Amino acid sequence: MPPKKKEAKPVLTFKKADVEVLSSRIAFDGPLFRVVREEVREPGEKITQRDVIRHNGSVVILAVYDSSRKDPLIVMERQYRHAAGQYLWEVPAGKMDEGEDRLAAAKRELKEETGYRARKWTKLVRYFASPGFLGEWMQVFLAEGLLEGEAEPEEDELLEVVLVPLSEVLRMIDAGKILDGKTLVSVQLYARHRGRKR
Repeated sequence: MPPKKKEAKPVLTFKKADVEVLSSRIAFDGPLFRVVREEVREPGEKITQRDVIRHNGSVVILAVYDSSRKDPLIVMERQYRHAAGQYLWEVPAGKMDEGEDRLAAAKRELKEETGYRARKWTKLVRYFASPGFLGEWMQVFLAEGLLEGEAEPEEDELLEVVLVPLSEVLRMIDAGKILDGKTLVSVQLYARHRGRKR
C-alpha cells in the first residue's frame, strides 16, 4: 500500500497589485458617491480604461438579541430598494461619513435604524461587495447584548424592523427569500462560527 500523501493546502497571498494610473477624472459627483474614469496600466502591462464608483465605505451590523439562546434572534429590516425594484430583507447597515471611525458609524447606524444599542461589538469580516466597478468595502460588526431604544431613521428610510430566529433566517436564505449580499455573508458566517463553537 503506497504511503498516504499529505494534502496540499492552498497558499493565499495578499499583495498590492502593481498598477499605474495614467489619467484620472471625475465623471460624476453625487451626494452618495462619485464615478471616476481612469486609464490604468494593469498587471501584465495592459493599458485599459476603468470606471470606478468611489464611496466612503459602509458598515454592516449583525445584531443578535440574546446570543446565549440555542436559536438567537437576529435583528432584520425589510425595506424597499429602488435599484433592486423590490422589498428586501436585510441586516442593518449604512454609509460612513467622511473620516468617520467604522465602529462609531456602526453604533450610529444601529441606533438610528433600529433603536438598539449593544454592549459588545466584534469585527466579523470585511469584504468588497462588487470589486469589478465598486471601490467600496464593507465592514461587518457583530453586535451583542442589545438594549432597546427609540429608532431615529433618516427621512428616506421606511423600515420594518423585526426579530427573526437564526434558524428562520437560514431557511429564508435557503428558500431564496433573502437576496441582499451583506445579509447572506454576515448571517451565514455567523452561523458557521456558532457551529464550530459547539
